[in-house]
Amino acid sequence: MTLRLLQHRADDGERSVIAAVGDAAHYVLGIDSVRALAMRAITEGVGLADVVDRCERGATVDLASELAAGRLMSPIDHDDPAHLVMTGTGLTHLGSAEGRDKMHRAAAEAEEAGAPQTDSMRMFLEGVAGGKPAAGETGQQPEWFYKGDGSSLVAPGAPLTMPAFAQDGGEEPELAGIYLIGPDGTPFRLGICLANEFSDHVTERHNYLWLAHSKLRQAALGPELLVGPPPAHVEGTSRIVRDGTTIWEKPFLSGEANMSHSLANLEAHHFKYALFRRPGDIHVHFFGTATLSFADGVVTDAGDVFEIEAAPFTLPLRNPLARAAVEPVVVRAL
Repeated sequence: MTLRLLQHRADDGERSVIAAVGDAAHYVLGIDSVRALAMRAITEGVGLADVVDRCERGATVDLASELAAGRLMSPIDHDDPAHLVMTGTGLTHLGSAEGRDKMHRAAAEAEEAGAPQTDSMRMFLEGVAGGKPAAGETGQQPEWFYKGDGSSLVAPGAPLTMPAFAQDGGEEPELAGIYLIGPDGTPFRLGICLANEFSDHVTERHNYLWLAHSKLRQAALGPELLVGPPPAHVEGTSRIVRDGTTIWEKPFLSGEANMSHSLANLEAHHFKYALFRRPGDIHVHFFGTATLSFADGVVTDAGDVFEIEAAPFTLPLRNPLARAAVEPVVVRAL
């Protein structure tokens, strides 16, 4: 069975790493972060599971209880949040171009028959044709965006807060790859997490060139880091709960079997930049989604709760939606 790693902070602030296989979970003694565990694995030239096996086992853990108590952290972080980079790729999932294409056509008033393909549809079709190259070959590069650094990474259960100026706060249920850059600049994939990438779809709909503005938002990771080869097929459910009632729910699919790009191709086009191979840095890279409540006309509101769950992850990712207070910014000349 597949190893899952979690990060825990006790009520007194003490940090721990939890290893889970199936329904069994225990503390990993002598390790206080997944990053430290991964650095040790790189140094010793072994896998994460091997390092866990070499560490002394601590007490068993009831994961559901610890999640409910708010003691499970994001499964990855960095002592210096500036050295955790959050990025992502879009138009990577089969069918994901449909909603985006509708947005662009409406914005451009190009609904009549024979209208040319939008840039989104063209990029999506190019990904379908060349997003899964043979080993050793270069595939089609995907849409890419920057989300922020570690200061924008929200813990399971914590609010996803949209800025005061945001026009929308919408969920994006997907998978995220977690990477650590080794001492020689080699990127190591530690595993994948369930994720809510969280975007401003109204801003994006107004003008696709505002995609960058729509993506500079917080994001949340599910509490579990799934170690080992990512599953080819992931099937889950995304829902929005308002005042205890589910107002929207829909299944979503991810994994390479449901994508127009291979993970290797997405990774190659991200890490081809030397800037993203700085030793010691953590990268959280969101792989995209095809399922959005926004595409179904849902308008979210502060207090709504986003819920995302999918096997083989055993714990859900839940985050309430909040809106930040207005923060006036004054630029001063020196």
